[in-house]
Amino acid sequence: MTDHFRLTIAQLNACVGDLAGNAAQAREAWEAGRAAGAGMVALPEMFLAGYQAQDLVMKPAFVADCRVHLERLAQDCADGPALGIGAPMVEGGQLFNCYVVLEKGTMRAVMRKHHLPNYTVFDERRVFASGPISGPYRLAAGGPRIGTPICEDAWFPDVAETMAESGAEILLVPNGSPYFREKFDIRLNQMVARVTETGLPLIYLNLVGGQDDQVFDGGSFVLNRHGALAGRLPVFEEALRHVDFVHNGEGWHAEAGEEAPFPMSLEQDWHAMVLSLRDYLKKTGFSKVLLGLSGGIDSAAVAAVAVDALGPDNVRGVMLPSEYTSETSLDDARAVAANLGMRLDTVPIAGVRAAATAALAPLFQGLAEDITEENLQSRIRGMLLMAQSNKFGEMLLTTGNKSEVAVGYATIYGDMSGGYNPIKDLYKTRVFEICRWRNGCHRPWMEGPAGEVIPERVIAKPPSAELKPDQKDEDSLPPYEVLDDILRRLVDEEASVSDCVAAGHDRDTVKKVEHLLYISEYKRFQAAPGTRLSMRAFWLDRRYPIVNRWRDPG
Repeated sequence: MTDHFRLTIAQLNACVGDLAGNAAQAREAWEAGRAAGAGMVALPEMFLAGYQAQDLVMKPAFVADCRVHLERLAQDCADGPALGIGAPMVEGGQLFNCYVVLEKGTMRAVMRKHHLPNYTVFDERRVFASGPISGPYRLAAGGPRIGTPICEDAWFPDVAETMAESGAEILLVPNGSPYFREKFDIRLNQMVARVTETGLPLIYLNLVGGQDDQVFDGGSFVLNRHGALAGRLPVFEEALRHVDFVHNGEGWHAEAGEEAPFPMSLEQDWHAMVLSLRDYLKKTGFSKVLLGLSGGIDSAAVAAVAVDALGPDNVRGVMLPSEYTSETSLDDARAVAANLGMRLDTVPIAGVRAAATAALAPLFQGLAEDITEENLQSRIRGMLLMAQSNKFGEMLLTTGNKSEVAVGYATIYGDMSGGYNPIKDLYKTRVFEICRWRNGCHRPWMEGPAGEVIPERVIAKPPSAELKPDQKDEDSLPPYEVLDDILRRLVDEEASVSDCVAAGHDRDTVKKVEHLLYISEYKRFQAAPGTRLSMRAFWLDRRYPIVNRWRDPG
């Protein structure tokens, strides 16, 4: 038996349903591993199909097509290292989340995921059957016996311990683990526990890239016995790394490799928004975006994310002023566009609004103006922006933050119109924080300019929808510091009204926020997808009924 073994890990970006494209990436990684003398090349969980494919994997024709591409990969990669890749497979009439090891033209080993996650964004029990715990495998070329717990299997001790007891000498854990804030330490602690329990070195290999609202953040790493970190790949970026294992008489040990820098939380959130928007457009066939640029902080933040994702030539802002739009807002919108280097067009809405008001006048005669007239302005803007999206083939971005999305402080078919919302999971107070961070920091993965891209005046001024004279957000909502703290408790922590009151909040204010939260569910049901940044993002993380008359009696 050889006392050296090289395992090439490929932290790559798959696209759901692009079987040919994903297989081509696998072949390229395999070629790189072969050139480097690897004994095995490994890709993440469900890489061939893309992840999460949701109910697509229940379509027999899709799974059959995955099998065809697996068999082609086996033949194409027969002369060289083994190739490990995740894919759905049907066996005995049951559908499994599998990890397949291809070697010398055959499927040398097939692992079936045992623990199926069924929480937050995961619903694997809906589509997959739980497989038996697999034993380890040894490759024809020799080297260590490898145990492969698939993602969730490594979050419990039984699978890894069973593999160790069956003779595994290293653990390779392929993952499709989506990002949420502060998740890396949670993953690391779980994997250290598996290493400590089994006494085996471990490779944690994660997917990277955006898929709908979810972002897979990579950050793959290697651990030796006692949880010693032997290497870490970058977050939010594709990477390929050769991991060398040496048998020292007591067992296999990973030689130390590069540890990529690990950024702070605000940078990770910004990178997640940039990557998710870039991938959402690329994978749906768009290359350009437009957005309503109001002069406010939310649209400025979305514009900056878009420019960092696509470059200034592919982002267009549109100012849609009414008689309530201040000259300050016009100046601020121009300043944002100039700082980012993007185009800004102006389409006044006064004429369209006058025509709509005149058309409705016979029906509205004798009725006082109210929120109807405010929403009419927003819907006119949405209509005009969608018309430009249709005409120019640019995806319209919507710009509501999590605070507004939570309490319905947005107009359905108006400013909620659009195909994607990068800041959908950012509370307003964090929007302020992250904009200041972006002004002070620039990274190589950003396509936008360095420096103050969002003018300080935009960040500092009181937020306003500018739908009536002298309007401020705080006329309708609690101050954002108060609102966001209540929302974090009610939404992110599922706290009670009495919990919020015990934390120092006024009960009437909490009840008002709770009421707005529940009655706005229908708006969120129809909202554009947006980047998931927390464990309680609106959509798959938090599934509430639209019709709901229950209120917390506390």
